[in-house]
Formats: sequence, structure tokens, C-alpha cells
Amino acid sequence: MPHTTPVLQADGLSFGHGHGTLFAHLSVLLPSGVTLVCGDEGVGKTTLLRLLAGVLPLTTGELQIRGLRLADQPDAYRRQVSWFDPRDPALDERTASQIFNTLPQRHPGHDADALQTHIDGLSLAPHLDKPLLALSSGTRRKVLMAAALASQASVTLLDQPFMALDRPSIAYLLGVLAEAARHPNRAWVVADYVAPESVPLAQVIELAL
Repeated sequence: MPHTTPVLQADGLSFGHGHGTLFAHLSVLLPSGVTLVCGDEGVGKTTLLRLLAGVLPLTTGELQIRGLRLADQPDAYRRQVSWFDPRDPALDERTASQIFNTLPQRHPGHDADALQTHIDGLSLAPHLDKPLLALSSGTRRKVLMAAALASQASVTLLDQPFMALDRPSIAYLLGVLAEAARHPNRAWVVADYVAPESVPLAQVIELAL
């Protein structure tokens, strides 16, 4: 069974943008297993994931993974978090193979065998040498999801992972998450409007304006 000791601890997170403050002194404890971040459009689901990934500057607050603080060791912290932003235009010209080839540097503990399993499970073999710009929205998401799932990071962040996926890929991902729910010392965060079907959740974080 998953441990009760948090994998990631966020204390007093605040983040503002041009339209005001989105988060004010938000604290989150991520246990092992699968956590759902849910809420209506515009409440900050993606922003929270980006904050947890350490890629957005905090106004206030602290992030740590098992005592490894983002403020003290930002690069080491980010290696413990798997985050591939499906909306990132900087990835447009990269092929799936090129993205997969970055895994050893981004996440030294990545699992090459698991990556191949995810490539097969998500039917990505025909698309490995195509730039992401040339892929459908669903296939683009599957490429980044395969990379994230193979990272073996302490924390894996998935933003609306089922969007635009075909039914076999949805079924495959549900199976992966159901297995992840039983992991004793790693955490997955799924940001979406509804809970993934038949996946036991360690907790639910509901955001509101």
C-alpha cells in the first residue's frame, strides 16, 4: 500500500499574474499513489502543476521532495519531477525520438524498457521520427506522456492526459494509472475535470476561484 509520508510538500504557495492572485498561501501534501487536481476552467489546474514542477516563479512559498528543497537545489529538484507541457511551442520542431533521447539527462533514473512498453502501448512506433508539430493533438500528448511515464521520477505530473486520446490509448493509460495507484513511494498528479475511471485515488485537490 502507498505510504502516508508525503512525497512532495508545498507550503504557502502564492502566485500572481496580470489579472491578480491565482494562489494565495496554498499548501499541498502529495502522498504516493495518484492525486487528482480538479476544478472548473480557469481555476489554475495547469498553473499548479507548473508550480509543483518548479518551472514558474513563486511569489511566496516553499517546495520540497523528501527534504530536497527547490530553493536550495533547483536542478536536483526538477530532476525528481517529470513534467512535459503539452502546450509548449518549444517542442514543436522536436521529434518523438529526440524527446525520448533527452530522458537520460533530464531523469537519470529513467527506465528504457518501460519507455518501449509505453511506445507500444500507445501505438507510437509510426510517429517516432515526426516533429511534434506534424502530429495530431492526441498523438502529441501520447509522446509526452510516454516520456513522463518512463522517467521514473518521484513525482509525475499529467495535465488532462486523456484529452484527444483514442479509446485503446485511454484504456492503456487507465491501466498504467491503476498500477501507479499502488506504488509505495512515487506520486502521480492528474489534473482534469473528472476522476480517471476505476483508478483508486490517494487524494483529491479541488480548486476554485
